[in-house]
Amino acid sequence: MAPAPSPDARPAGGRGGAAGVDSPHNRVYTRNMNSPCYCNKLRTAARKVATVYDEALAPLGINIAQYSLLRIIERRQPASLTDVGRLAALERSTVGRNVRVLERMKLVAMGRGADQREAVVRLTPQGEEVLRAAAPVWQSCQRGLEDRLGTAHIETLTRLLESL
Repeated sequence: MAPAPSPDARPAGGRGGAAGVDSPHNRVYTRNMNSPCYCNKLRTAARKVATVYDEALAPLGINIAQYSLLRIIERRQPASLTDVGRLAALERSTVGRNVRVLERMKLVAMGRGADQREAVVRLTPQGEEVLRAAAPVWQSCQRGLEDRLGTAHIETLTRLLESL
């Protein structure tokens, strides 16, 4: 931690003043204090929404992140981990760790691709069953969010998120 400046210190490039109050750093900070942090607002909203889905899916033993990966795998199987990562917008190493969790849960099985260099993943019968059971739960969460926000706000939210 940097030591606090002395009360009579003059900030570099500033006009002086008590304790460097007029420093460029403080001017920027002061200007931004009244502006909301969009990243923080999005992260908070995402956590709140994910909690709704996670709590609904918990009786099935999965969370929304796992449900999303299972859906991607279902659509592309046998899916390479690289493709799953691209479709989920996740690093391949992250996908590998998350898929190994699903494998330990016996929801997916790993194998080798056609060229033997690429790892591929497919749903197991148990994974297919969990996904079938989870689909109406997910749909109920979707409807709940639509009911809470209304159709117009959902459409606006979708457009805004897709524009990022």
